[in-house]
This record gives sequence, C-alpha cells and structure tokens, in this order.
Amino acid sequence: MATKIRLQRHGKKSRAFYHIVAADTRAPRDGKFIEKLGTYNPNTNPATIEINFERTLSWVQVGAEMTDTARALLSYKGILYKNHLIKGVAKGALTDAQVEEKFAKWLEEKDSKIAAKASGLDKTAAKAKADALKAEAEVNAARAKEIEAKNTPVEAAPEVEAPAAEATEEVVETATETVEEVAPEAPVEAAAPEVKTEEAPKGEEPAAE
Repeated sequence: MATKIRLQRHGKKSRAFYHIVAADTRAPRDGKFIEKLGTYNPNTNPATIEINFERTLSWVQVGAEMTDTARALLSYKGILYKNHLIKGVAKGALTDAQVEEKFAKWLEEKDSKIAAKASGLDKTAAKAKADALKAEAEVNAARAKEIEAKNTPVEAAPEVEAPAAEATEEVVETATETVEEVAPEAPVEAAAPEVKTEEAPKGEEPAAE
C-alpha cells in the first residue's frame, strides 16, 4: 500500500487550516487517513506549524511520498534535513554525534531567523499603528478647526456709509465757502437825491404868471 503525507483541509471557507496526515494514496483528500502527524495554520504570520517530528521522520524513512506543500513544510521543520544526515550515517560519512551537532546548529540558525522575522513583523506593525494614529490625529485636528470656524461668529463689516456722508458734508461746506468768497457783493443802490423845495420869502406872494 502506497502512503502519502499530505494536507487535509479543515476550517471555514475564508479561514482554512490543515491537518498533516499520512494516508493511502487512493483515499480522498479529506477522507480516511492512517495517522495524523500535525497541523498547519496559514492564517497567522508567520504560519503556525505543529508536527510530530519523530513520527513524521519515521514515515519519511520508510519511503512515504509527499505533496509539494507537505514537502515544503517538512523541509521548513528540518525533517528532510535530519533524514539526509541519517542517510550519511548509513553510508559511513557521519557519526551519530556529528548528526546531532549539525542538526542542533541548523536548529539554532533557523530559530534566529524566525525570531528576526517575528521582530521585523512587530516593528512593522508598530510603525503602521503609529502612522495610523498620527493620521487620525491630523484628521481630528482638521475637523476641530472646521467646527471652530463654523461656531465662531462672523464680525460685522465696518460701516462705510458714515465716512462717505461726512466727506459729502465737508465737500458741501467747502463748496459753499468757495461760492461765498467768489460771489461779488450785491451793489448798493444809490440813495435818491433829496429835492429841496425853495420856500418863498414870507410876505411875498409868488408872481402871477
């Protein structure tokens, strides 16, 4: 019976996660399986992979086939690398002590890479959060200014008519004064000469004409 290590889909439509199983190659993808080896959750960042290292390694050693995704996951967890080192022991190229030393060093480097990635993701998330807060504060400040501008009463425009009226009065007064200065004085009519009537001397009658 041919055995394959593959993923079995579970979860919701938009939040799928998978079981890593060893199953008969003739069985449906989500059907009956021989052994559950672990889980894979791609919804987290980085993805969460939990796997039974020893049992999965034993299936690989007996020649179980793997899907492309399952192979990538097993490589990520170091199972394929450990199998490669064990084959070196069988060929006499390595000892068991060397295998453990090499694998421990590989695990240390892998853990440091994962920690660096997680730290980078945390920094990116913190920066994105700070940028979002800053943008929100700017929007709130602009909105507060708009509200303040709407609530501030508009100052009445200065009256322009009063100065114009005063200026008109000044112009009229100036024109009146000018006219008075320029207009000639009215001629004074000469008094009519008094006609003196000569009185006849007393006792004399006027001569008869």
